[in-house]
Amino acid sequence: MGAFIANPHWKIPAACVLLVAAVSLPRVAVPRHTSSWLVTFDITQSMDTEDVSLDGVPMSRLAFARGATRDALWQLPCGSKVGWGAFTGQRTMLLLPPVEVCANYDALLASLERIDGRMRWANWSRIAEGGVYSAVRAAQDLGHGTAVIFVTDGQEAPPVLRADALTRDINPGRVQGWLIGIGGDQAVPIPRTDEAGHRMGYWRAEDVIQIPEQDRAANAAPSHEELSALQAHYLDSVAGQIGLRYRRLTGAGSLRDAMLDARLAHREPVPTDLRGFPALLALLLLVWRFLPAWWSRRGPPPVPRK
Repeated sequence: MGAFIANPHWKIPAACVLLVAAVSLPRVAVPRHTSSWLVTFDITQSMDTEDVSLDGVPMSRLAFARGATRDALWQLPCGSKVGWGAFTGQRTMLLLPPVEVCANYDALLASLERIDGRMRWANWSRIAEGGVYSAVRAAQDLGHGTAVIFVTDGQEAPPVLRADALTRDINPGRVQGWLIGIGGDQAVPIPRTDEAGHRMGYWRAEDVIQIPEQDRAANAAPSHEELSALQAHYLDSVAGQIGLRYRRLTGAGSLRDAMLDARLAHREPVPTDLRGFPALLALLLLVWRFLPAWWSRRGPPPVPRK
């Protein structure tokens, strides 16, 4: 063995063996902490409101949410699974069941960009009674520890007078995930769009159902359901009733941290590509073999003339 190591030519055959291993080595199951997510986007018209910005550029709430999801997606460890859902009316529609992120990264990005208001099948919404409930039910039906991320501004139309989340057959102790709020604190006009997504101005007070004066709290300001702001307190209350956690979406970091929540991860064997290790060892051997000879041929540096 010592004679073999002393022979300077052993490095080249060893590097060749490592390169063959790098090409032929199959994926190896390595235990990792992974998670499975059903990410559901509110696609109602209030999500077209442009009261959030990225790097100073205003954009709609839905576009901001898609961008934050895109940035968080590539930071998930291989073995994690992500699927898409869309909410409007009183139902969450499963668009794509959770798939492994590394093997399906391009497909996830392409499908994410297509989630927008043109998918709407209703112009009214019931977040607690329908949207969040059906998203949780869909995640539980998918199994495999699938958790929920539900992104919404909390705007409901017509307005709900008694905001009670209907948990029905949901056990809050078994619900996992996040209710993510998005939007500004100041109420702003809601863009009005047609079925093709073209802008038609803004919703006006006479175009939407307002809360009648007799149903408003004493000394409450007049209803302005044609305007929209983040309904943070309402969403926090809904999350608590159903068993989710609430967080405000302020950027990719807040969504990434939610999706990497260790409390919602589980450890399982994940097929892992380890071919980079023998390839790196082969490169180091070749450098070790040829660098000294190359360096010696360079010779001493020239002596500058005076």
